[in-house]
Amino acid sequence: MNIEDARRYLKMLCEDIPDRSVGSEGNRRAVAFFTELVSSFGWQTETMALPVIDWQERGADLRIGEQSFDVRVSPYSLGCAVEAPLISAETLKELERLEVEGRVLLLHGELTREKLMPKNFPFYNPEEHQRILALLGQKQPAALICATGRNAAVAGGVYPFPLIEDGDFDIPSVFTTEEAGQVLLSCVGKTVWLESRSNRIPAFADQVIARKGNNPDRRVVVSAHIDAKKGSPGTIDNAIGVVVLLFLAELLKEYHGDPGIELVPFNGEDYYAATGQMEYLRKNQGRFHTIWLNINLDGVGYKDGKTALSFFNLPESVKMHMDEILARYEGLVEGFPWVQGDHSIFIQQGCPAVAVISQWLLEHLDSQEITHTSKDAPSIVDPHKLVEIAVALKDFLNSLSELN
Repeated sequence: MNIEDARRYLKMLCEDIPDRSVGSEGNRRAVAFFTELVSSFGWQTETMALPVIDWQERGADLRIGEQSFDVRVSPYSLGCAVEAPLISAETLKELERLEVEGRVLLLHGELTREKLMPKNFPFYNPEEHQRILALLGQKQPAALICATGRNAAVAGGVYPFPLIEDGDFDIPSVFTTEEAGQVLLSCVGKTVWLESRSNRIPAFADQVIARKGNNPDRRVVVSAHIDAKKGSPGTIDNAIGVVVLLFLAELLKEYHGDPGIELVPFNGEDYYAATGQMEYLRKNQGRFHTIWLNINLDGVGYKDGKTALSFFNLPESVKMHMDEILARYEGLVEGFPWVQGDHSIFIQQGCPAVAVISQWLLEHLDSQEITHTSKDAPSIVDPHKLVEIAVALKDFLNSLSELN
């Protein structure tokens, strides 16, 4: 385990495999790469097949008379070829009273401030989001145009962001900038031509779990999602986390202690249905009380700043050992709580958790312009930080055997 290994693993996950989105061939290659490596270090692996949807798009065109507008296909949307009058809605109340059936509906303003959670997303689904999607389903516009701004905390660094990213939502949709939305508002009542070339593809993905240790009834789960958004190399989001898991697999190849350790490259954090996470929940139903701790890695390794560890409901004895690790490793600091990661799954199940993230990214979650974009490339990370994180976590995990 060294810096060259880090670079080699990142090249494989972010460059040799250009697309790790769930359902893609690249995603399956990434999971197979992980499984082969951890198996070579003596870890027992279990692989679960997941039915998922892949998605392909070939762009979209929007015209009103002689004027053309730049629009993008919403991820996992159905395609369409529609010619219909344009109507608009800015607020939920306005949407409730409008008759929009068969028309092209422009959503803007209050309705598009934040990305709508997929209608079947189980972990976080505000009532207002559910109401908006339900109304759209009832009112049946022919298609949607969503004018959005920035929402880095939920949608990542992309601008504009897709308001709807949901393979269970069947009204065709495209998205565009707030500025284009303002121009489109002046065209309400006119006939628009919208063609969106998009299709869903039934596919499969794999969720793997790697295990070591002598006590399956007292487990530490170390996780990092392996999937990425289409169009992004997904380096800090989250190939880096997977590299740390691979380093841990090597550092702990002789581990036979208590607690048991699971390495889980979740397959679905950047996927609308979170299918890998849901399969893990199903498999562990009634067994979360055996999980002593979750350590989740997401957004680590950024070149600027240190590595932040945020703590959630740690027992005093575990917190003491973690404080010793922070004191020993100069590049690690305690961070403030944040919820946009897979550690929240464990917190919701009553498990203590540690969320590991770049300090810079933690402090810029609401304003960063990197994740989910082409900027999230290996050039923005410091591989030395991955070695420090992995060695520190190895020391911490070995220290837990003292708590028996």
